[in-house]
Amino acid sequence: MQHHEAVLRELVHRPVQTNEVGRCAGLLGGFLEVERQTGLPLRLLEVGAAGGLMLRWDQYRYEAGHEGWGDSHSPVRITGVFGGEHPRFDVLARIVERRGCDASPIDPGTEEGRLTLQSYVWPDQVERFRQLAAAIDVARRVSALVDQGNAPAWVETELADGVPGVPGVATVVYHSIVWQYLSKVDRACFERVMAAAGEAATHNKPLAWLRFEPAGNVAEVRLQLWPGCKDRLLARSGFHGKPVQWLGLEN
Repeated sequence: MQHHEAVLRELVHRPVQTNEVGRCAGLLGGFLEVERQTGLPLRLLEVGAAGGLMLRWDQYRYEAGHEGWGDSHSPVRITGVFGGEHPRFDVLARIVERRGCDASPIDPGTEEGRLTLQSYVWPDQVERFRQLAAAIDVARRVSALVDQGNAPAWVETELADGVPGVPGVATVVYHSIVWQYLSKVDRACFERVMAAAGEAATHNKPLAWLRFEPAGNVAEVRLQLWPGCKDRLLARSGFHGKPVQWLGLEN
């Protein structure tokens, strides 16, 4: 330990960044509902993106019984997650942009980035470890930009020219297990930014806010879509993405 004292002193000050791709199962239904309701391709803006693995959610395979969504040849297979109900899989997702922000971005394309992401998974959780390794492989062939920055300031900049600047695209701002790490000031600022951008949204330039955040002993997946602004509870999920109780748009 004394031989690595300098390295350990630096590491203890790093925040934990669990880039858990299993949470994509809970978010999947939200993304698909935005595409279904708007009929438009998606612009992805992820807050607290870490290594950006969840910016590649459409590159993973999701299976429920004999049904599935996504690339059947994907190395990332998310199975046995949904109970009796699951999101409708009858819509494709068209992604036109993948961008994220994080206070300390991690580049999964580097060896240091790979080891950093893997260090946040407990070594006895073999399934999560294998899934993370497969997601890193996907990230190395599917590009996504993760900026370093403050969450509300970054979102405000990204939405400054409309939602987005080019019509015919649905912008989805999303995050998972991030809200608790923002200060009260940043959370309030974030909400103001989203409300203002939502007011500017149109049917040709819609805005969605998709969240996977703690609510007691489970995480709730909620979706807000402008124009309209109704906040809906879509699903409840385990914090690592399993199991997912899909509720749909009845709430």
